[in-house]
Parts: sequence; structure tokens; C-alpha cells
Amino acid sequence: MAKLGMVMVSHVPELVFGINRLLNEVAKDVSITIAGGTDDNEVGTSFDKIEAAFEANEGEKILAFYDLGSAKMNLEMAMEVTDKEVVLYDTAFVESAYTAAALLQAGAPFEAIDEQLQALKVK
Repeated sequence: MAKLGMVMVSHVPELVFGINRLLNEVAKDVSITIAGGTDDNEVGTSFDKIEAAFEANEGEKILAFYDLGSAKMNLEMAMEVTDKEVVLYDTAFVESAYTAAALLQAGAPFEAIDEQLQALKVK
């Protein structure tokens, strides 16, 4: 089974840092990488930051979460250039990331995590 990791993308650097801090409370052993803000740390998203978050992640299969629409667009572009398998979730950002992190930490298989996240689909 491929090692699972998580990538979080937000328009605001402080938001994704805060969520990462929350997730690390329940998932200390899960590879979680983040991309927040533009290249200048302004509000927006960055293809380069997302690509770097994919590469830095220890997961071979990555569960990806985002906050708003243009983050999804940049995530999808970065997914096209990474060698890693990425599963993009159109789910409630914080709730689904927290659920996935806790289940990954508990050693749940991908299928069980994916099933739990489907209930949080909002987009």
C-alpha cells in the first residue's frame, strides 16, 4: 500500500499554518505539507508553492484539500506535473482535513478515509 500524505492549500498563509498546527495535534506521524498565499505571501495561491508541497511530502499518494476555487485550479495544474498520485477533495476544508489526519494517524486504509470524506463534500 502506498504511503499516504496530505497537502493543504489556502489563500492565506496564516490560515494554512494554523490548520497545520491543529492537524499536528492529532497526526504527529502523518506527512502534512502546506502551501499558503502567493509567492510574495499575499492573499492568493501559488502553483510553485503547491508543487513544492507535493515534492516535500513523504506520501506517495496525497490527499489534497483547499479553501477556495482558484486554489483548486492551481492544485489541478500542479497535479498534472507531479509524479505522485493526488486525490483532490471538494470537501469542507478544516473538517475534512482534520478527519483525514486523524484517520491517517490511526492507520486507517485509504478506502475508509475516502468514504468518511465523501460525507463532507460541499463543493
